Amino acid sequence: MPADPEYQWTCVTLEAAFAGRDGAGALTFDGKMWLLGGWNPGDKVHFPQICNSEVWSSTDGATWTLVNPQAPWEGRHTAGCVVHNGRMWIVGGDANQHHYQNDVWSSADGVTWDLVSDRVPWAERVLHYTVAFQGKIWVMGGQTLPQFAPAEERFFNDVWCTQDGANWQQVVANAPWVPRGMTGGSVVFRDRIWLLGGGTYDTPQKPQRLFYSDVWSSPDGAHWDRVLEAAPWHPREYHDVAVFDNRMWVMEGWNQSNRNDVWYSADGVTWHELPDTPWAPRHAASVFVFDNALWMVAGNNMFPDVWKLTRKP
Repeated sequence: MPADPEYQWTCVTLEAAFAGRDGAGALTFDGKMWLLGGWNPGDKVHFPQICNSEVWSSTDGATWTLVNPQAPWEGRHTAGCVVHNGRMWIVGGDANQHHYQNDVWSSADGVTWDLVSDRVPWAERVLHYTVAFQGKIWVMGGQTLPQFAPAEERFFNDVWCTQDGANWQQVVANAPWVPRGMTGGSVVFRDRIWLLGGGTYDTPQKPQRLFYSDVWSSPDGAHWDRVLEAAPWHPREYHDVAVFDNRMWVMEGWNQSNRNDVWYSADGVTWHELPDTPWAPRHAASVFVFDNALWMVAGNNMFPDVWKLTRKP
């Protein structure tokens, strides 16, 4: 059997041009990495409303350009972000402004943004999982946060999809996985959608957060297979997932404290931990797959650091 690949982390910069933040959207589009919005309540200069709507881009991870200092969408974090139909999309948002951001926006250049829908049919919710798959945008799970914005307390395990961002179809009302969200990035692998762990945020009626480490996949969003009941990585939420080097990756996250462990799998069943992570523990980072590397950017360490993982030759 071939030996497991070897990888190495490189620190690209500890002081990127953007202010530290967590939950910023991360997209690879048009030969660049794009950083969208983010949250940092301790920085009143760059985040006067807790979140902002900045749009940054970079072709090398070291130099970042402020493409749009204030996009027309309301500042947000942990939104659904995907590339679909040759455009960047922001799907929903958070509840930090004491209401739910139920809108959908798209852009071809990061400067001009079009409002595609001002209210999706799956509102109200936050912390949903969003992927681009088979020519559609998919939204799964999430919940309401009544303590931040008025709504019936609900935890979702439904699946919705759309081709145009405006007209949505509910694919399944109750998937077999327990309600959850709080997963950044997305995994489409071997022509299937993958759901890797996640959890639920505490609410007034359910003050205990829940954390999961199960692995699910689906060929169509309606039919789901539980691939693994409990992965070897610790149950977590606010982690980030990606596909790099023909493997699925689970990185960092939160469970009573920030984490910096990194795991990968070629099949969802057998997982390997990549040891000796050099970057600080964090959750809700911004993760990119770009230029033959996996990039770890910012997050709840609240530093504007940029790291990249490459495969050793």
